[in-house]
Amino acid sequence: MAIPWLLALKVIPWGDVIEHAPTVLKAARKLMDRQKAEPATHPSAASTMTELSEPVPSMGEIKNRLLAAQMQLNQQADMQAQLSQTLAELAEQNARLVGAVELLRLRTRVLLWVVAVLALGLAWVIWR
Repeated sequence: MAIPWLLALKVIPWGDVIEHAPTVLKAARKLMDRQKAEPATHPSAASTMTELSEPVPSMGEIKNRLLAAQMQLNQQADMQAQLSQTLAELAEQNARLVGAVELLRLRTRVLLWVVAVLALGLAWVIWR
């Protein structure tokens, strides 16, 4: 069961992942900052055109529609802020994961060198 994971880890271009991790993190942070700074968007022209063809609603109905639209905009803004925060957290986790994988790769290389030196030392002791 461990062999497919090892094969998958060998196939992944870790150099590219490590190289692009800071870029992904910066982009996620920019997205999160932009979401905080961006004002609410205006309704599209298509929805305005369909509303113009309807009979003129009463003032109370307009008020109710406006409140409903405002609540929907607030919900969407909250959801978008949550999604951008989640994206930023995932990017940070990805950066930490890439750092941990790089550290494990380094430790594995050192361990392989140590094992090779010990094997050579053992072979030399046995040969002697």
